[in-house]
Amino acid sequence: MVLDVGWLMVIIGLGLLVVEALQPGFFVAVPGTTLVVLGIVTILIPEVAQDYAPEIIVITALVSSIIVIGLYRKIAPGQKPQTTSMDILAGKKGVVMKTIHPGSISGKIEIENQMWSATGDSEIEEGKKVIVISSEGVHVKVKEEI
Repeated sequence: MVLDVGWLMVIIGLGLLVVEALQPGFFVAVPGTTLVVLGIVTILIPEVAQDYAPEIIVITALVSSIIVIGLYRKIAPGQKPQTTSMDILAGKKGVVMKTIHPGSISGKIEIENQMWSATGDSEIEEGKKVIVISSEGVHVKVKEEI
């Protein structure tokens, strides 16, 4: 009976590892690894598995957690969300995508693949290059690039 339980743990653990390989980030690699190790110990040394199962589970789970987390950090390092502050836009160059009218923020410009509502002191036609003078809330004030 002990061998049956050991093989069952190995099979379930391998199944979880396959699921993790097919769907990374599901985080079943840790319990999968733990089940495989505990199953192997149960098959090979049943008396150790009976006496030290909790210790084996904790140690295996800790070690496999550290390895899995380290692996995921290498595969997909965390990225800070992109933010744009007012100070960073001043002096940037862009292209008018929708005509800019003085006193209105209905104009649109593209700066580094991002669309911004824009205004200016004069009308600026589509396709013209502009420079950001300042940023005011969610729109920018621009002038035509000479």
